[in-house]
Amino acid sequence: MTTRRLIDVSHTVEHGMVTYKGLPAPIICDWLSREASRAKYAHGTEFQIGKIEMIANTGTYVDSPFHRYENGKDLSELPLESVADLDCLVVRIDPASGPAIDAVPLSASEVGGRAVLFHTGWDRHWRTDAYFEGHPYLTERAAAWLARAGAAIVGIDSLNIDSIATGERPVHTLLLGRDIPIVEHMRGLANVPERGGRFSAVPVKVKGFGTFPVRAFVSA
Repeated sequence: MTTRRLIDVSHTVEHGMVTYKGLPAPIICDWLSREASRAKYAHGTEFQIGKIEMIANTGTYVDSPFHRYENGKDLSELPLESVADLDCLVVRIDPASGPAIDAVPLSASEVGGRAVLFHTGWDRHWRTDAYFEGHPYLTERAAAWLARAGAAIVGIDSLNIDSIATGERPVHTLLLGRDIPIVEHMRGLANVPERGGRFSAVPVKVKGFGTFPVRAFVSA
């Protein structure tokens, strides 16, 4: 029997880190510290209960249709089949080709029902100022092709799957409009094989939320 390895493709959420410039960093602290808990329990027994205050767009996260559309599926309505145990394809992007990803070098028959993950290498800039400038992104043309081909979920290892040069977000509009979740701020895709992996990025089942951090991973 062949043992499959699990490859983590998500960032660690840490106190004070900035995921997207202009959005607040998470605040992570004790609600009940181990020291304080000793007064509540028997001698030698202690616990820690943590508290976190953060916006939904923190770390590596999944966007559900509700993020873009008022009547779209929220996190609690995402079928597990759309975010878990999906056959995945990794598309390697040459950094020298520029930030705009305008074509997908796959066939529609390959893409249908699968996760498509774009490996740009931009995660090397994570938690630096360079991460926020000139990031790789998909174009409207590439997103329309992925939607027609029937991708199950689409991910990228950069700041945003869309260009942020204007207020338009055609990739979010097209993919989420077709109930195709989006995963942004991925990492470590260099370690994931281009074929044969199984991708999962499952968020907490929150009603009325369109975005939430995930522990994204590939079984390969």
